Amino acid sequence: MTHRTVKSLADAAKPEGLFRGQWQHNRTSVLDEYKPYLDERWDEGCTNAWKLWEEIVPLGYRGSYGRVSAYLREKRTSPRPVTAQPPAPRVVTRWTLSRPETLTEIEQLRLKVVLANCPELDALTGHVRSFAHMLTERQGERLPQWLDAVRQDDLPSPHTLAAGIDRDRNAVIAGLTLPWNSGVVEGHVNRIKMLKRQMFGRAGFALLRKRVLLAP
Repeated sequence: MTHRTVKSLADAAKPEGLFRGQWQHNRTSVLDEYKPYLDERWDEGCTNAWKLWEEIVPLGYRGSYGRVSAYLREKRTSPRPVTAQPPAPRVVTRWTLSRPETLTEIEQLRLKVVLANCPELDALTGHVRSFAHMLTERQGERLPQWLDAVRQDDLPSPHTLAAGIDRDRNAVIAGLTLPWNSGVVEGHVNRIKMLKRQMFGRAGFALLRKRVLLAP
């Protein structure tokens, strides 16, 4: 530990001042998951720390009342708005691709906040969920309407997907409607590739054929 580090720790006016660099930015709290809920209730006019603590406990919060009180105190006294950190892109992607009913109440709230601040992502989430509903419910007849809705939004990536689907629209509609699929064929193809890799690509056709026919 350098002299400069020792001096900075000795001069810290608050406990928070003891944390520097990556330790300060990467610290996590049991309250982090519930900050979006507190932010929304704060914006609605509810600023009572005890009441808000009682509201998040049934949602799964296991931390102390003191953490909630400290967070709200910071919101009151900070010259700049104090809000929860936005979730990571991979987390938002998981929420978007999940069935809404499988998300917890907190996850639904956090996703709602994200979508409210990004109209493009809100539109994309609607298209993703609509397509997922077509896929799981085998409603391929809705595909033309889905393609039209996608093209109405200024979203380049979905436009590229829509163009690719249009090139083979009948096959996609059949895939979204009929109960059959190529899963069995793909499984056999993967098994053959696995057998070939096991022989490091050096086996001739005769040996590979024998292994394919005799392998369990």
